[in-house]
Amino acid sequence: MTFHHRPGFSAIVLFGAVALLFSACAPKEEAKPPPDALTLAPLSFADLPGWRTDPVAQAVPALARSCARFKTQPADRPIGPNGVAGTIGDWQVPCAQLADLPPGDDAAARAFFEANFTPYAAGNNGTREGLFTGYYEAELEGSRKPDPAYPVPLYRRPADLVMVDLGDFSDRWKGERTAGRVIDGKLKPYEDRAAIVAGSLKGKGLELVWVKDPIGAFFLQIQGSGRIQLADGGEMRVGYAGQNGHKYVAIGKELIERGALKREEVSLQTIRAWLLAHPDQAPAVMNVNPSYVFFQPLSGDGPNGAQGVALTPGRSLAVDSKFMPYGVPVWLDAEDPLDTGQRLQRLLVAQDTGGAIRGPVRGDVFWGHGPEAEQRAGVMKSRGSYTLLLPKSVKVAAGG
Repeated sequence: MTFHHRPGFSAIVLFGAVALLFSACAPKEEAKPPPDALTLAPLSFADLPGWRTDPVAQAVPALARSCARFKTQPADRPIGPNGVAGTIGDWQVPCAQLADLPPGDDAAARAFFEANFTPYAAGNNGTREGLFTGYYEAELEGSRKPDPAYPVPLYRRPADLVMVDLGDFSDRWKGERTAGRVIDGKLKPYEDRAAIVAGSLKGKGLELVWVKDPIGAFFLQIQGSGRIQLADGGEMRVGYAGQNGHKYVAIGKELIERGALKREEVSLQTIRAWLLAHPDQAPAVMNVNPSYVFFQPLSGDGPNGAQGVALTPGRSLAVDSKFMPYGVPVWLDAEDPLDTGQRLQRLLVAQDTGGAIRGPVRGDVFWGHGPEAEQRAGVMKSRGSYTLLLPKSVKVAAGG
């Protein structure tokens, strides 16, 4: 699960003679860090810890889905910001060979990657370590019809919600998005979570399904997809259809500031336990996060990521698309969320993004659905690094 933390700051103001007396001793202002930038440094497969032991064939179906997506696009289309992963044409040969791999054959899959790809260590201005979290497909109880036992609606995307990719207007805004509604010819902010929960969309026919648990609905919006076990015995799978444009705010930070939780204690599980134990305060705390997600029914193999392909449990990774390309294999080396004495070393494919996933070295592992997936995702706050695997035909500039 993902949380944001912003450092505070302090200022000392000295007046008159005191300022003159001590001005020579005043500390110099610290230089601002450079803006985030993805840097890439070539490695060999021998440099990847755990490469020989990961069952890499498990990542092949995920990559095959990305390859199928690439196949629908023109050969000269760049992949990723500034074409960091080359063009569609660079992926045609490896994607064609991928289809011939024997299913489940780790040795053949490893030989395929080593023959077709070059590993590049990803860094933020050369700094390799970053934060890796997890997400999952939530499970809730619900009803297709309004019912006092299921009081919380999940809404479809409103027709007047306008989603804007700011990168369409300027390269400096690549990967940045917003949303709102047009009023008098101008894009204005949409209602925030507090207004929507209070009923601003009620009666507009946008209700997709009603669920039992408001806290479960809140976490469903953070995860972006879920399975609703229906009162009539059926199941409805739902996935992301849009967002109200307000910035995601992690309520873990709010609970830390209130003294309700210690920083090292924060996880999905501890936040949920606190909300359940404080029903009088829970709504206001959840509304600290103004972001609100709209849903649509899903069918097929799994929830779709931002690349437009079904996610693969344990093998799909959400990244910041402002820096990272979709569809690219990524070697992860991070702390295991369930055993900090072990390393999580595995091959994944960058196929999704998220409101809290920001920076060149930042990832969110999709763990699937069920209790184990929820446990792994809920506690994952792992330090680690990742390495991009790019086709050998891709030319990467030194240090970039």
